[in-house]
Amino acid sequence: MSSPEGARAVPVTPGAEVPPPETTDTPARRLRGVPRQRHRTAGDGKGPAARGRGTLAFVESPVQLLNVLEWAHTAQATALTVVVLSPHDPMTRGQLRRMAELARDEGHAVRWEEARGGPTAPVRTIGGLTPMLRRAGRIVIGDPFSRYVQLLLTLTKARDLVVVDDGTATMEFISQLARGERLVRWHRNGSGRGARDLAFAPFSATARRRLTPAPEGGRRTVGLFSSMPVEVPPGVEVTANDFAWTRGRFGPPRLTRAADIVGTSLVETGVVDADRYLAAVGALARTHGATRYFAHRKESTEKLRRLSAETGLEVVRPDLPLELIARRGPIGALIVSFPSTVVHTLPLALLGTEVKVAVCDIDPQWLTAHASPRAQGFLDGVTGTARDVQRLPFTQQMAAG
Repeated sequence: MSSPEGARAVPVTPGAEVPPPETTDTPARRLRGVPRQRHRTAGDGKGPAARGRGTLAFVESPVQLLNVLEWAHTAQATALTVVVLSPHDPMTRGQLRRMAELARDEGHAVRWEEARGGPTAPVRTIGGLTPMLRRAGRIVIGDPFSRYVQLLLTLTKARDLVVVDDGTATMEFISQLARGERLVRWHRNGSGRGARDLAFAPFSATARRRLTPAPEGGRRTVGLFSSMPVEVPPGVEVTANDFAWTRGRFGPPRLTRAADIVGTSLVETGVVDADRYLAAVGALARTHGATRYFAHRKESTEKLRRLSAETGLEVVRPDLPLELIARRGPIGALIVSFPSTVVHTLPLALLGTEVKVAVCDIDPQWLTAHASPRAQGFLDGVTGTARDVQRLPFTQQMAAG
């Protein structure tokens, strides 16, 4: 069974999640099979890059960067400056490097910031970005819950703000915005009133105000670019993300006979019990004849090593967001997932192919004692609002663990 281009089938051993060594000033490798686009420059002030100079996009994950590229394609923003606020996680960094190359191939400028590279990194990063923030006429962000992004929003005078999808978190963001609540991630437990929360509260409140549409006739605009099913508050302009750029650039994929399973980080975030999860994955593999497991970039090596041993599945560490991996292929004719972003995005990215996407419900018994009280309702909402997917209710065998 061949792995899709841009993905790596890896032995699940300690350190398997570590990508090849990198340096901050070394460009990402060229993606095989992808024609290089003609680079555009802003030297004469008349080209596409000059027209897009006033837009800054801040991303912290590969999915956010993919959705910025989709937004730029839809908005015909032929060039913009993408600022990568690099995280520590090596798998996320590796995928971001690959996505950064695609952004450059599209003619966009990419600025890589080691935003978490030591105690002085935040001050250095913010200081370097402040002049750009002051000049920007439009800001595009991928994670409104990010404290880094919230802090940067307090420094900009931009009148146009655009939020692109950061997965299913977008659904919770819109709900909290509509209710006028503090921005808190759905899986986070507790009151959120610790010392750090209280110290950051003024910045978070300012960012929330910036993300709230101005009254009718106001000069500030807030837009949402999303593939998620959301009901936005008045004043927010919604543009549908149908993954037109992905479908136009890649595929269609070659299909395999076996099914593929998409992994989730619900265990790592403390929402789902590890034993229950592994039992559910094994049951799905047996029921649907799956042979490969596409790991989430945040899944731990220890869990994946155990999963491979107990289920016999080939663990694949994607080098790109799954929407691109699936579109490039080869990919299973059936993709099985738990409630996650991909149950909304894969049907769009794979439109026009014969691939079927199925989603397995989360049994309440799988939740840990530390899971947020909102967890079950949120996960049910992710599954219930998914379009063009097959619903797989959990079985007693899975619930038994």
